[in-house]
Amino acid sequence: MKVVITGGAGFLGQLLIRALCARGRLQDATGAERTIEQIVAIDQSHAARLFVDERVGYVVGDISQSALLMHVLGTDTDSLFHLAAVVSGAAEADFELGMRVNLDGTRALLDTCRTQRRPPMFVFASSVAVFGGELPQVVTDDTAATPQASYGVQKLVGELLVGEYGRKGYVDSRVVRLPTIVVRPGKPNAAASSFASGIIREPLAGEEAVCPVETETPLWLLSPTAAIEALLRAHELPRAQWQAVTGGRALNLPGLTVTVAQMIEALRAVGGDAAVSRIRVAPDPRIKAIVQSWASRFVTTRASQLGFRADPSFDEVVRTYAATHATTHTTIHTTPGTPT
Repeated sequence: MKVVITGGAGFLGQLLIRALCARGRLQDATGAERTIEQIVAIDQSHAARLFVDERVGYVVGDISQSALLMHVLGTDTDSLFHLAAVVSGAAEADFELGMRVNLDGTRALLDTCRTQRRPPMFVFASSVAVFGGELPQVVTDDTAATPQASYGVQKLVGELLVGEYGRKGYVDSRVVRLPTIVVRPGKPNAAASSFASGIIREPLAGEEAVCPVETETPLWLLSPTAAIEALLRAHELPRAQWQAVTGGRALNLPGLTVTVAQMIEALRAVGGDAAVSRIRVAPDPRIKAIVQSWASRFVTTRASQLGFRADPSFDEVVRTYAATHATTHTTIHTTPGTPT
């Protein structure tokens, strides 16, 4: 079985590759469980450290280039996880780049899938950034997507394209809308939501973090571990079950509604007052405008019916991150019975 992952050198891409290699097997578009023999990761650049396994290969390139995709996918790709994207802040700042990668790249991938020996599974990582503007107090599965920024618009058009190629039978399409993923290790990126990880990650590493929104700002969050579980579950669900519940439409994934103030208190429970003192709240009008246009409260009935799960609590998300990425800069506070 051959699996292709766009954005495979990125944080989520690397986690997904690790998970696939650990499993060793995956159901294909026909529902048959098969051994994973090859994983190909496509990305615009490569990090200094990448997960190494004899089944994994890395390709540097632009996913909007059809010739590259024809070479990488060949005609024997069974599954494709499309994670690559120009993130929110960057897509807003550079319209041409966002359109080329987020739109042209998605269509180029879908067109290349039409040349495969059989329709591959196509899992598309969309975003709750497709919701914006005047929204109900709680977003449901039937709430119309009304994006207010370039990234959300590009993701929504991508959803429609993936759904249409699925309707035509060119791919077995699965579209999931990811909440903001927290906590991401590493360095800040150009996403408007990057601060959500930064206000946990940097203080635990002994560094200052700037919060560009007010502390009462709510966010819809999901941990990296839960995000990978969701991507794999979307791939593994039988087509009939997916279609019966979603009607072939995008699926809002479960998450947690957490205010910045609550995130800071979760940090305090793990890193103490010293960690919290490293956060400086300095509202940035550009970031605020993007973040405050996003929905932050959801009821995800369809996802629950399909067995998708949110994290138990944000406190647990922070503790899990700290246990995995703790540094000597911060004394990690634990409570009796809490694993570290």
